[in-house]
Amino acid sequence: MFRPWVDPAEVRAAGVRLREQTPAETHAHHEPAGSRPDPVHEVERVNTGRLRELTAVRVGRMVSSPFAFLRGSAGLMAADLAATPITGVAAQICGDAHAANFGLYASPERRLVMDVNDFDETVRGPWEWDLKRLAASIVVAGRESGVGAEQCRSAARDCAVTYRAALREMAGMPVLEAWYLTTDHNTLEHFNIGDLTATFDRVRKKAKKNTSRKVAAKFTQRIERDEWRFVPEPPILTPVPDDVAEEVVDGLEDYAEQLHPELRYLLSSFSIEDVAARVVGLGSVGLRSYVVLLHGNGEDALVMQVKEARSSAVAPYLPAGFPVYSGHDGQRIVQGQQWMQTVSDILLGWTTIGGREFLVRQFRDMKGSIDPATLKPDELDDYARVVGAVLARAHGDSADPRLLSGYCDGTDAADGVAFDAAIAGFAARYADQTERDHAALLGAVRAGRIPATFDI
Repeated sequence: MFRPWVDPAEVRAAGVRLREQTPAETHAHHEPAGSRPDPVHEVERVNTGRLRELTAVRVGRMVSSPFAFLRGSAGLMAADLAATPITGVAAQICGDAHAANFGLYASPERRLVMDVNDFDETVRGPWEWDLKRLAASIVVAGRESGVGAEQCRSAARDCAVTYRAALREMAGMPVLEAWYLTTDHNTLEHFNIGDLTATFDRVRKKAKKNTSRKVAAKFTQRIERDEWRFVPEPPILTPVPDDVAEEVVDGLEDYAEQLHPELRYLLSSFSIEDVAARVVGLGSVGLRSYVVLLHGNGEDALVMQVKEARSSAVAPYLPAGFPVYSGHDGQRIVQGQQWMQTVSDILLGWTTIGGREFLVRQFRDMKGSIDPATLKPDELDDYARVVGAVLARAHGDSADPRLLSGYCDGTDAADGVAFDAAIAGFAARYADQTERDHAALLGAVRAGRIPATFDI
């Protein structure tokens, strides 16, 4: 497990040499391959195995805008990224690192941190794929909010700039100090995010109130003195048959057995009151997902989410030589999240219900997010810098930041500028591709080829 000590300068030099085989300028490349999946066929393929009554909801959400389409098409973009140059350096990647998959949540110490917050597609893969998806999503989101073309490109470029800067900072830190680094508002301020301060403050205040107690107050009611139930709100929140509820509870019992003893004791202080089905975010619509209401001390409530985990949409497109995961997909998501986040939900876990694999976590534990498709030009640029730095920190825990920094920075300032420009160039080209793909799906919906529901 341990390795011989290597001079940091040698590691950085190895990163610089990677530019010889993969010049930074080549990252601007995007030419759709002849074998590229048809975007409508890809949406239909991804819907296979989902709850049929909800697949039209997913299509309806994806067709609402190019940014929504991008959010729901991680697999399609992975197919495109498979044709782009890579350095061959593996990191634990999100696999779906678009700009809306970052946000605030509570650390175990009840402190708000900013980090990547969706890991359904996480794998060991090329670090460039996350950065390119993030940069492209910034351009798509900016176009949706009316930001000009050059300003969108500038925001994507600044995302790459702070990605490089954060890697450089980590590369110079003691190993443990870099590992302990957290991305809260204070540590992000030095990336010049003044135009985003008011938005951050608003989201932070809202996130602090987003707790199980608030969820219980909003979505449940007391039936009797010691009995609570979820209030149905179809089609978003619906009751489940007794046999399904029993399977979910059994799955939670199995999940609890995998936790540390002190966390099992913590959960033993709660009783399960109710189980309901709840439709989840855009990319996961149609997957089986449940919320579980637990009753603790007095009016105390804990709401858990039990969400179906499927194989990563990115995995089929990984280049040769990258590891192929073959275990429990709930466990894959948990381990990827714990590796990439600075801190994670203490109750993260996985289980199997009815032969299907599931992820288990707290529901809405002080979560808050910024919608990048609503940001003004200066705010978009600040947000791009924030998420670029956050992604670099997430990658730096599983790939040597000295190696990545050497590659991204090169030997002089011009090398770094070339890298930033290439990422921005790719982002603009892929935003054009996303708009074409969205138009294709919209045309298929209008032609009646694929059903879509728009009312929720």
